[in-house]
Amino acid sequence: MSTPPISDSPAEQSAARFEPFFRLVRSLLPRASSLAIFGAGGGELLWSSDTMTGPDLMNVVEDALIAARSSEGDDAWQLRTLEGDLPVYLCSLRDDAGGLLAIVAVVCRPSDHGERKQQDSSFAHSLLAPALECLRREFIAGANIDELHGALAELNRDLELVLSHGTADTLAPDGGNDLQQLLQHTIEHLRATTGALLVPEKNLTLLRASNGAQPDARFMTRAHRKLMTRAQARAEPLIVNDVEVGLADTYPYRVLACALRSRAGRCIGMLALLRDETGEHFSLRDAHIAQIIARKALDVVESSYDALSGLYTRPAFERRLAAVVTDTRSSQPWSALYIDVDQLHAINEKAGMHIGDSVLGQLGELFRKSLPPGAFGARISGDRFAVLLPAQVEDAAKFAQALRAGAEHIGPGPGESYPPVSICIGVALLDPEGGELGHVLAAAESACKAAKDRGRNRVEVYQASDTSIVRRFADISVAAQLRDAIENNRLRLDAQLILPFSVADNARPHYELLLRMLSDDGLTMGPDSFLAAAARYQLMPAIDRWVVNHVIEALKPRAGVLEGKALGFTINFSGQSLDDDTFADFLIQAIAESGLDPDLFCFELTENATVAHLPRAEELMRRLRKLGCGVALDDFGTGLSSLACLRQLPITMLKIDGSFIRDVTRDKRAASMVRAIAELARSMSIITVAEYIETEAISEHVAGLGVYSGKGFAIGRPIALAELLNELPLPSAAPGNEPGQNDIMWYAGATP
Repeated sequence: MSTPPISDSPAEQSAARFEPFFRLVRSLLPRASSLAIFGAGGGELLWSSDTMTGPDLMNVVEDALIAARSSEGDDAWQLRTLEGDLPVYLCSLRDDAGGLLAIVAVVCRPSDHGERKQQDSSFAHSLLAPALECLRREFIAGANIDELHGALAELNRDLELVLSHGTADTLAPDGGNDLQQLLQHTIEHLRATTGALLVPEKNLTLLRASNGAQPDARFMTRAHRKLMTRAQARAEPLIVNDVEVGLADTYPYRVLACALRSRAGRCIGMLALLRDETGEHFSLRDAHIAQIIARKALDVVESSYDALSGLYTRPAFERRLAAVVTDTRSSQPWSALYIDVDQLHAINEKAGMHIGDSVLGQLGELFRKSLPPGAFGARISGDRFAVLLPAQVEDAAKFAQALRAGAEHIGPGPGESYPPVSICIGVALLDPEGGELGHVLAAAESACKAAKDRGRNRVEVYQASDTSIVRRFADISVAAQLRDAIENNRLRLDAQLILPFSVADNARPHYELLLRMLSDDGLTMGPDSFLAAAARYQLMPAIDRWVVNHVIEALKPRAGVLEGKALGFTINFSGQSLDDDTFADFLIQAIAESGLDPDLFCFELTENATVAHLPRAEELMRRLRKLGCGVALDDFGTGLSSLACLRQLPITMLKIDGSFIRDVTRDKRAASMVRAIAELARSMSIITVAEYIETEAISEHVAGLGVYSGKGFAIGRPIALAELLNELPLPSAAPGNEPGQNDIMWYAGATP
């Protein structure tokens, strides 16, 4: 037996619902010819067994409906006669509370006993009573189901409202975000005329009305403080269904207000909903939904706004920025401000971190209250802020000067003492093609750094003609490329030969390892193009760690071949790494656990970096020497403490600065200094290296001055470390330890 298809047609649904009752009526009262059911509201026909319903039936039904409404059920069964002497029995169906459900009309064939109509009516009623009771219960069940469906639909709408908004994933160009949609949907769902979300300390005011109408801003301006005070004083939402004098005055509304309480229990704002005084009362259900929405709004606020400054968080700022730069409809120019607090560390050290946080909070309040319409700002890192203004650079610079002057008035409170507060601000036209936040703000950040360099407490505007600012701007771009290169292993090491001038038995060649970076398009960039940016943005420790790890991993496969061989690799590291408390332990541990002969390595610091970090440099050098590594001092002769360094530090190699070597053939003073350095180093058993040996003449002259070894294009050009190591046999291929067998390998890349 096949299942009949289910139809969504209302007529077919009614037929399926009422047809069984008609069959039951026909079985109980064979004289019945048709059945019609009419609604209690306006007498509309709900269903009829006949395709046509005459006007005379509609008239008697209308009379029965009027009678049923005027009575309380006493006249539930009536007999009327239609045209053609057709009897029709009318029954009003009521629910258990007496409410009218429907009018049922049973049309019958004419009776043969006209004088017994009343008796026939009573008899017909007794016969049809079971069917009518079943029909009555069907209507009651249907009404209950409809009510349940309505309640479920309402709950579904509640659930959709609660779950579908409040993520703060998008920010609108006019300053709102998902909070706007959340507020608008709450207004429509709870049938309010006006809604407001107010968070004063975040400078957040959202006001919306239903159906695109204008919200009553005048009322909220007058009443919001009183409403917030009353909502704050209550644990549950505030409901005002009767207009109160002093609250609404000539703007009568029913009010529902919920306080926005932080996790610490502090009231930071309010969600308020208004209905006209003629509208329905706010219910406890409305209050419950509004309270849930208030919590969601609070979550959005706390995730999008920095708790200390009240400005946007960096992620929220980036989303808002994306909305601005992708708004193709607007030709409005935007300017960026990059703000850095001067010497906040001094305030933290002198007065404590809590005072430093207080200063940041006061600055955030200053920025929030100063922002013109459409502008927005963020705390993008510890003591750095960013502001975007819908303005040209000239106007933005004036605004920046006002902020700078305002910051000067932030001072210690009672019982506090700390250095004066000042800020540096860089101003630049917003670059909509910049991509990520760092690039968009790069020009403004460069100008801010220049302001710090030029004395602090200044405003600098990015100028393409200002070479120092332009260099900083370029460094920001290069620093971003360098970070990406470190993360994606796009750094490379080359090796350049350091060759002894003498062929004495103990002559030992080295290779200095030189860093290269591969750009996005695969081009090789030398250190001159990225090391300045690396130093400026504190990337040198990460680079130094990469170099150490990379060299060790490259040499490990040939550890057995390299052990005991007269070969060395010179590795540079920076003064910034000396400032890294963990770098020294990292370096010692990496070498000790590498399985390589420590004598392979000579670690190199510039003279200036060594002097600037002398205690740490000396400690690390002594640990390296104890392990068996060499230690080199680069750029020797350019500092003011060269001799003191030699006396104090366990140096094994001196690299004479190239400024002396370039002119050694024609500058007698340079030659004298080179000779003196070579003799001094020899007396202390320190190897000397002359850099920038570019010609054979320089090579011969420097060798004659007593320098031990040299490096430069006249000796050997840099080659890739991987290429150099490929010339070394793997341990399984090493035939033995015959003297001189691998000598040619040591000089790979040397000029014949």
